[in-house]
Amino acid sequence: MDDVGRVNVLGVRVSAVDLDQALLILEGWIERREQRYVCVTGVHGVMESQSDPEVRRIHNAAGLVTPDGMPLVWLARLGGFRHVSRVYGPDLMLAFCGRSVAKGYKHFLYGGGEGVAERLALVLRTRFSGLDIVGHYTPPLRPPGEEESPTVIETINARRPDVVWVGLSTPKQELWMDRHRSKIEAPVLIGVGAAFDFCAGLKKQAPRWMQRSGLEWLFRLGTEPRRLWWRYLTNIPRFLFGIGLQLAGLRGHE
Repeated sequence: MDDVGRVNVLGVRVSAVDLDQALLILEGWIERREQRYVCVTGVHGVMESQSDPEVRRIHNAAGLVTPDGMPLVWLARLGGFRHVSRVYGPDLMLAFCGRSVAKGYKHFLYGGGEGVAERLALVLRTRFSGLDIVGHYTPPLRPPGEEESPTVIETINARRPDVVWVGLSTPKQELWMDRHRSKIEAPVLIGVGAAFDFCAGLKKQAPRWMQRSGLEWLFRLGTEPRRLWWRYLTNIPRFLFGIGLQLAGLRGHE
Protein backbone atom coordinates (compact mmCIF):
# COMPACT_ATOMS: atom_id res chain seq x y z
CA MET A 1 0.00 0.00 0.00
CA ASP A 2 2.95 2.34 0.65
CA ASP A 3 4.15 1.96 -2.93
CA VAL A 4 1.88 4.63 -4.38
CA GLY A 5 2.56 6.62 -7.51
CA ARG A 6 3.86 10.16 -7.46
CA VAL A 7 3.01 13.11 -9.67
CA ASN A 8 5.70 15.68 -10.46
CA VAL A 9 4.27 19.14 -9.77
CA LEU A 10 7.01 21.70 -10.43
CA GLY A 11 9.56 19.34 -8.92
CA VAL A 12 7.46 18.30 -5.91
CA ARG A 13 6.52 14.62 -6.04
CA VAL A 14 2.91 14.56 -4.85
CA SER A 15 1.51 11.19 -3.72
CA ALA A 16 -1.27 9.81 -5.90
CA VAL A 17 -3.64 8.93 -3.04
CA ASP A 18 -7.13 9.49 -1.78
CA LEU A 19 -8.15 9.83 1.87
CA ASP A 20 -8.80 6.12 2.46
CA GLN A 21 -5.42 5.16 1.04
CA ALA A 22 -3.67 7.76 3.19
CA LEU A 23 -5.36 6.43 6.33
CA LEU A 24 -4.32 2.85 5.57
CA ILE A 25 -0.73 3.93 4.96
CA LEU A 26 -0.60 5.78 8.29
CA GLU A 27 -1.95 2.73 10.10
CA GLY A 28 0.65 0.53 8.44
CA TRP A 29 3.50 2.77 9.58
CA ILE A 30 2.22 2.70 13.16
CA GLU A 31 1.74 -1.05 13.22
CA ARG A 32 5.25 -1.60 11.82
CA ARG A 33 6.70 1.24 13.95
CA GLU A 34 8.18 2.88 10.86
CA GLN A 35 9.28 6.46 11.39
CA ARG A 36 7.87 8.66 8.62
CA TYR A 37 6.50 12.15 8.15
CA VAL A 38 3.68 13.54 6.02
CA CYS A 39 3.53 16.85 4.17
CA VAL A 40 -0.06 17.94 3.57
CA THR A 41 0.58 20.20 0.62
CA GLY A 42 -1.27 22.53 -1.72
CA VAL A 43 -0.14 25.25 -4.10
CA HIS A 44 1.48 27.19 -1.25
CA GLY A 45 3.79 24.30 -0.34
CA VAL A 46 4.69 23.73 -3.99
CA MET A 47 5.58 27.38 -4.46
CA GLU A 48 7.62 27.51 -1.25
CA SER A 49 9.54 24.60 -2.73
CA GLN A 50 10.35 26.70 -5.78
CA SER A 51 11.93 29.38 -3.61
CA ASP A 52 13.81 27.06 -1.28
CA PRO A 53 15.50 23.84 -2.50
CA GLU A 54 15.67 22.63 1.11
CA VAL A 55 11.88 22.75 1.40
CA ARG A 56 11.58 20.85 -1.88
CA ARG A 57 14.03 18.23 -0.61
CA ILE A 58 12.00 17.80 2.57
CA HIS A 59 8.79 17.31 0.58
CA ASN A 60 10.39 14.74 -1.69
CA ALA A 61 11.82 12.79 1.26
CA ALA A 62 8.41 12.56 2.97
CA GLY A 63 6.62 9.26 3.32
CA LEU A 64 3.56 10.97 1.86
CA VAL A 65 2.93 14.32 0.19
CA THR A 66 -0.84 14.46 0.16
CA PRO A 67 -2.72 16.60 -2.40
CA ASP A 68 -4.28 19.19 -0.11
CA GLY A 69 -5.42 21.48 -2.95
CA MET A 70 -7.65 20.78 -5.94
CA PRO A 71 -5.06 21.95 -8.50
CA LEU A 72 -2.80 19.10 -7.34
CA VAL A 73 -5.71 16.66 -7.59
CA TRP A 74 -6.49 17.78 -11.13
CA LEU A 75 -2.85 17.45 -12.17
CA ALA A 76 -2.69 13.94 -10.69
CA ARG A 77 -5.79 12.92 -12.63
CA LEU A 78 -4.36 14.49 -15.77
CA GLY A 79 -1.30 12.34 -15.19
CA GLY A 80 -3.42 9.18 -15.27
CA PHE A 81 -4.21 8.72 -11.57
CA ARG A 82 -7.98 8.92 -11.86
CA HIS A 83 -8.63 7.73 -8.29
CA VAL A 84 -6.86 10.66 -6.61
CA SER A 85 -8.97 12.97 -4.47
CA ARG A 86 -8.17 15.76 -2.09
CA VAL A 87 -6.54 14.79 1.20
CA TYR A 88 -7.36 17.95 3.12
CA GLY A 89 -5.57 18.54 6.43
CA PRO A 90 -8.67 18.93 8.63
CA ASP A 91 -10.36 15.92 6.99
CA LEU A 92 -7.24 13.80 7.49
CA MET A 93 -7.00 14.79 11.15
CA LEU A 94 -10.66 14.10 11.92
CA ALA A 95 -10.80 10.85 9.96
CA PHE A 96 -7.66 9.45 11.55
CA CYS A 97 -8.68 10.49 15.05
CA GLY A 98 -12.00 8.74 14.47
CA ARG A 99 -10.28 5.51 13.45
CA SER A 100 -7.79 5.78 16.31
CA VAL A 101 -10.28 5.19 19.10
CA ALA A 102 -10.80 1.51 18.32
CA LYS A 103 -7.11 0.94 17.63
CA GLY A 104 -5.88 2.76 20.72
CA TYR A 105 -3.48 5.09 18.93
CA LYS A 106 -2.01 7.92 20.99
CA HIS A 107 -1.78 11.50 19.73
CA PHE A 108 0.34 14.54 20.60
CA LEU A 109 -0.56 18.05 19.37
CA TYR A 110 2.38 20.35 18.63
CA GLY A 111 1.79 23.89 17.37
CA GLY A 112 -0.97 26.42 16.95
CA GLY A 113 -1.26 29.83 18.53
CA GLU A 114 -1.61 30.46 22.24
CA GLY A 115 -4.24 28.09 23.68
CA VAL A 116 -5.14 26.53 20.31
CA ALA A 117 -3.67 23.07 20.93
CA GLU A 118 -5.35 22.91 24.33
CA ARG A 119 -8.72 23.84 22.81
CA LEU A 120 -8.21 21.40 19.95
CA ALA A 121 -7.52 18.58 22.40
CA LEU A 122 -10.80 19.34 24.17
CA VAL A 123 -12.77 19.46 20.91
CA LEU A 124 -11.30 16.20 19.63
CA ARG A 125 -11.85 14.36 22.92
CA THR A 126 -15.45 15.56 22.97
CA ARG A 127 -16.08 14.54 19.37
CA PHE A 128 -14.31 11.17 19.62
CA SER A 129 -15.06 9.62 22.99
CA GLY A 130 -12.07 7.64 24.20
CA LEU A 131 -9.55 9.37 21.93
CA ASP A 132 -6.14 9.23 23.62
CA ILE A 133 -4.45 12.62 23.37
CA VAL A 134 -1.39 12.26 25.54
CA GLY A 135 -0.18 15.85 25.39
CA HIS A 136 0.02 19.18 23.61
CA TYR A 137 2.55 21.98 23.33
CA THR A 138 2.50 25.48 21.85
CA PRO A 139 6.00 26.59 20.82
CA PRO A 140 7.13 30.21 21.07
CA LEU A 141 7.54 32.29 17.91
CA ARG A 142 10.98 31.75 16.41
CA PRO A 143 12.75 31.53 13.05
CA PRO A 144 11.93 28.54 10.79
CA GLY A 145 14.12 25.51 11.34
CA GLU A 146 15.44 26.56 14.74
CA GLU A 147 16.37 23.70 17.05
CA GLU A 148 13.67 22.56 19.47
CA SER A 149 14.39 22.49 23.19
CA PRO A 150 15.63 19.02 24.25
CA THR A 151 13.16 19.19 27.12
CA VAL A 152 10.23 19.40 24.67
CA ILE A 153 11.53 16.44 22.68
CA GLU A 154 11.95 14.47 25.90
CA THR A 155 8.40 15.35 26.93
CA ILE A 156 6.97 14.16 23.61
CA ASN A 157 8.93 10.90 23.78
CA ALA A 158 7.95 10.32 27.40
CA ARG A 159 4.26 10.45 26.40
CA ARG A 160 4.89 7.76 23.74
CA PRO A 161 2.49 9.03 21.06
CA ASP A 162 1.92 7.14 17.82
CA VAL A 163 1.20 10.37 15.92
CA VAL A 164 2.52 13.89 16.43
CA TRP A 165 0.31 16.44 14.67
CA VAL A 166 2.33 19.53 13.74
CA GLY A 167 0.28 22.69 13.36
CA LEU A 168 2.75 25.30 12.17
CA SER A 169 2.67 27.29 8.95
CA THR A 170 4.43 26.14 5.79
CA PRO A 171 7.42 25.92 5.53
CA LYS A 172 7.99 26.04 9.31
CA GLN A 173 6.30 22.71 9.93
CA GLU A 174 8.21 20.94 7.15
CA LEU A 175 11.54 22.27 8.45
CA TRP A 176 10.61 21.29 12.01
CA MET A 177 9.64 17.74 11.04
CA ASP A 178 12.81 17.25 9.00
CA ARG A 179 15.08 18.59 11.74
CA HIS A 180 13.52 16.56 14.55
CA ARG A 181 12.43 13.36 12.79
CA SER A 182 15.46 11.43 14.06
CA LYS A 183 14.93 12.57 17.66
CA ILE A 184 11.21 11.93 18.03
CA GLU A 185 10.33 8.29 18.62
CA ALA A 186 6.72 8.49 17.40
CA PRO A 187 6.23 6.58 14.13
CA VAL A 188 4.32 9.36 12.40
CA LEU A 189 4.63 13.15 12.17
CA ILE A 190 1.96 14.95 10.15
CA GLY A 191 2.18 18.64 9.23
CA VAL A 192 -1.36 19.97 8.98
CA GLY A 193 -0.94 23.74 9.41
CA ALA A 194 -4.23 25.59 9.81
CA ALA A 195 -6.10 22.35 10.54
CA PHE A 196 -5.49 23.12 14.23
CA ASP A 197 -7.58 26.30 13.93
CA PHE A 198 -10.22 24.75 11.67
CA CYS A 199 -10.77 21.61 13.73
CA ALA A 200 -10.78 23.63 16.96
CA GLY A 201 -13.57 25.78 15.52
CA LEU A 202 -11.51 28.97 15.62
CA LYS A 203 -11.63 29.60 11.87
CA LYS A 204 -14.42 29.02 9.39
CA GLN A 205 -13.90 26.53 6.59
CA ALA A 206 -15.02 27.18 3.05
CA PRO A 207 -18.26 25.50 1.97
CA ARG A 208 -17.70 22.08 0.44
CA TRP A 209 -18.72 23.27 -3.02
CA MET A 210 -15.97 25.89 -2.93
CA GLN A 211 -13.45 23.32 -1.74
CA ARG A 212 -14.40 20.89 -4.52
CA SER A 213 -14.29 23.57 -7.22
CA GLY A 214 -10.86 24.89 -6.23
CA LEU A 215 -12.20 28.18 -4.87
CA GLU A 216 -11.27 27.72 -1.23
CA TRP A 217 -8.48 30.28 -1.67
CA LEU A 218 -11.10 32.91 -2.48
CA PHE A 219 -13.03 32.13 0.71
CA ARG A 220 -9.88 32.24 2.82
CA LEU A 221 -8.81 35.51 1.21
CA GLY A 222 -12.17 36.99 2.17
CA THR A 223 -11.81 35.86 5.80
CA GLU A 224 -8.09 36.73 6.24
CA PRO A 225 -7.28 39.39 3.63
CA ARG A 226 -4.40 41.04 5.49
CA ARG A 227 -2.54 37.79 6.06
CA LEU A 228 -3.19 36.07 2.76
CA TRP A 229 -3.49 38.68 0.00
CA TRP A 230 0.21 38.74 -0.85
CA ARG A 231 0.50 34.94 -0.82
CA TYR A 232 -2.30 34.52 -3.33
CA LEU A 233 -1.30 37.51 -5.44
CA THR A 234 2.14 36.01 -5.98
CA ASN A 235 1.61 32.26 -5.74
CA ILE A 236 -1.35 31.76 -8.06
CA PRO A 237 0.12 33.50 -11.17
CA ARG A 238 3.53 31.89 -10.61
CA PHE A 239 1.97 28.46 -10.19
CA LEU A 240 -0.19 28.75 -13.30
CA PHE A 241 2.73 30.03 -15.37
CA GLY A 242 5.03 27.25 -14.16
CA ILE A 243 2.47 24.51 -14.72
CA GLY A 244 1.74 25.88 -18.18
CA LEU A 245 5.41 25.59 -19.09
CA GLN A 246 5.66 22.11 -17.57
CA LEU A 247 2.59 20.78 -19.39
CA ALA A 248 3.79 22.30 -22.65
CA GLY A 249 7.12 20.54 -22.24
CA LEU A 250 9.01 23.82 -22.13
CA ARG A 251 10.37 23.32 -18.63
CA GLY A 252 11.33 20.10 -16.95
CA HIS A 253 11.53 19.37 -13.21
CA GLU A 254 13.50 16.60 -11.59
